[in-house]
Amino acid sequence: MALPEGVRRVALALEYHGGSFRGFQQQEEGVPTVQAALQQALSKVANEPITLVCAGRTDACVHATHQVVHFDTRALRQPKAWTQGVNAHLPAGVAIKWAGEVPGEFHARFSARERTYRYVIYNSPTRPALMHDQLTWCREPLDLARMQAGAAHLIGEHDFNAFRAAQCQARHPVREIKRIDLARRGDLLVMEITANAFLHHMVRNIAGVLMRVGKGWAEPGWVAEVLASRDRTRAAETAPPYGLYLVHVAYPDTFSLPVFAPGPSFFPEGLGEFGHK
Repeated sequence: MALPEGVRRVALALEYHGGSFRGFQQQEEGVPTVQAALQQALSKVANEPITLVCAGRTDACVHATHQVVHFDTRALRQPKAWTQGVNAHLPAGVAIKWAGEVPGEFHARFSARERTYRYVIYNSPTRPALMHDQLTWCREPLDLARMQAGAAHLIGEHDFNAFRAAQCQARHPVREIKRIDLARRGDLLVMEITANAFLHHMVRNIAGVLMRVGKGWAEPGWVAEVLASRDRTRAAETAPPYGLYLVHVAYPDTFSLPVFAPGPSFFPEGLGEFGHK
């Protein structure tokens, strides 16, 4: 795609604390969203109105360690201005990690080949006081092996209608899950899931189903039954948003976007490493 003369396309990688916002997507005036905060800050640095596109819209209280956005601008700025300059105008709950000019054919959403989320569960009889809005608390003991067995039924390309929200606007429910890894790190249990794309609430609905299996309230084979039913009412309740993080968006190498540690910061493991320890 050829951009108009004098127009540049800039990509950003950013992180944010979802509890500070009512989701990523801009809403009515006065509602705090990541998009609204970021566009306002970018517009100040660019000295012109900026509208951006993101790799994946996250819900209220959902976090990101690696969200990707792009925008077009006539402003000529160094990468440092797009990072440090814009960060100076952003609220504490969101920060840009990287900025760079990209070709016109780059699109934060449509150029993405796959996305990875991590869902972090604090598995303890007592609720957490620290980081309570960055973890999902489950008081019942979770059996990791049962959850892994249940998750195996979801690998591959399937109709995930039973795992999407009623308000999901996707044209079709078919998605390909490439990998689901689960691991325990002390009182924390983490699920890392990679797919070509996700439906609305899909990760949280998968987490809800796997937690039910992990508690012993359903057998691992029940996951396959839910998937085959294509019926949302057959699945478990949607898991809370607090433990959900968008941690990676993969693009073709031709765009030369940097790769960051997936995070969150209390997990040193890289992508795909949870399943191999």
